[in-house]
Amino acid sequence: MSQPRKPRTPKPSTRKTTAAAKAPAARRPARRAAATPPVARLPEQSHGAPHAERRAAGKALRERVAREVLANWQPDARRADPVDLLVASSAGRVPELLPIRYGRMMASPFAFYRGAAAVMAHDLSFAHVTGLSVVACGDCHLMNFGGFATPERRLVFDINDFDEVSVAPWEWDVARLAASFVIAGRANGFRAADCREAAWTAARSYRENMARYAEMPVLDAYYEAIDLEKLVLAGPDEEMKRLNLKRIRKAQGESAHLKEYTKLTVESGGQPRIRDEPPLIFHDSDLERQTGYRAMVEGMIAQYVATLPPERRMLVERYRLADVAVKVVGVGSVGTYCGIALMVSGNGDPLFLQFKEARASVLEPYCGRLPFAHSGERVVFGQRLLQAGADIFLGWMTGGFTGKHFYVRQLRDAKIKPMVEIMKPVNLRAYASACGWALARAHKRTGDAVMLTGYLGASDAFEDAMTAFAARYADRNEQDHAALVAAVRAGRVEARAEG
Repeated sequence: MSQPRKPRTPKPSTRKTTAAAKAPAARRPARRAAATPPVARLPEQSHGAPHAERRAAGKALRERVAREVLANWQPDARRADPVDLLVASSAGRVPELLPIRYGRMMASPFAFYRGAAAVMAHDLSFAHVTGLSVVACGDCHLMNFGGFATPERRLVFDINDFDEVSVAPWEWDVARLAASFVIAGRANGFRAADCREAAWTAARSYRENMARYAEMPVLDAYYEAIDLEKLVLAGPDEEMKRLNLKRIRKAQGESAHLKEYTKLTVESGGQPRIRDEPPLIFHDSDLERQTGYRAMVEGMIAQYVATLPPERRMLVERYRLADVAVKVVGVGSVGTYCGIALMVSGNGDPLFLQFKEARASVLEPYCGRLPFAHSGERVVFGQRLLQAGADIFLGWMTGGFTGKHFYVRQLRDAKIKPMVEIMKPVNLRAYASACGWALARAHKRTGDAVMLTGYLGASDAFEDAMTAFAARYADRNEQDHAALVAAVRAGRVEARAEG
């Protein structure tokens, strides 16, 4: 099939433009990764134009990129070797932790997918897109959603990882989410039809909720949050419903910081100290031996506090630094420098802060970078913008000895992770619907829900295309996982199993 040619960019005009004129030309993103990514512009807000005009502009995009074409991704000779992409994405990570990263990714195609955001970003750069961009999550797989407490202490369901946030085509987040459901379903041993049904449900939920947001007043749509308990109560499986309600009650009934304090600390000389559990939690002895280490850490904390709003600074200043340690987390984050800081008030109340290295987003080589010089600020911006109720402790800082960028958040705050491995097909479909809803809720904060709905339409064409893509990409992901296993066996990369 011949590919559509990229239309010429019109010259700027001083005349007032309509929504149809502002609608971007359907295109393919740049196929080559830019050596120095340019600064990307934040999505233009077209909401001032009439509703009907914006919907028509979105619908017109189907003439340039039919919804069915979104299914057409296939790897070809231009595709880079997936192991080469993984090795490149490991540059600058802690060398001693890289074998853990590859060991976790080798565990299954699903584990591989979670750590291979850089591979999929490369692949998506060859896909057809409408030209409409949003501030995208960038690593939108089903394990990056879950429950957590808002500053008002409500439990909500939302996206909870923004390490790769950037400006990008809206289709990329939906495609990564849909594919993750096929891959997770296969990991659970589900029938092919059940795997595809979950992906289809996620895409349908995205389309239907985007259409609902298109009809809502702007502020009503902006303020909406997904109540976790209501979501659980609406579930189709009574056994899973009871289990999740029990988890909610447990999260509501205990202090996350006291729980972590009991689990993660020991007393040393009358002072609390983070418990070493190598190789996943440990004190960096090489750093600690350096002259001025304590002053350096306290300087980083002071930098972080300075990035908080004034009223939040006063809260954090009630605590003092007690200890800091490295903590290996996740799959994609393994090898980046991440850790936890134990803060203690004069009353002995604990506060655990998690700091995570913020690197360039995997989307930046293809889409440009957000207009922030500090990668930690980029992540904080994305989380504050896209979440319904972001963590009050979000901030950023720069490493004193290394110059690395970090963002900071609470270690855990009533977080409830999805238990995908025990889900049945009916549970996975229900969870897919929730994720599609949460993604639509996030995207409409920077995208035009009316224009997107004009493109998505009222038929099943969009979800059918996304499901076909998801199944194709799940096949490719299995081959990429096999390529990593072969690379480990050949000694090309080193992997270490845990436990």
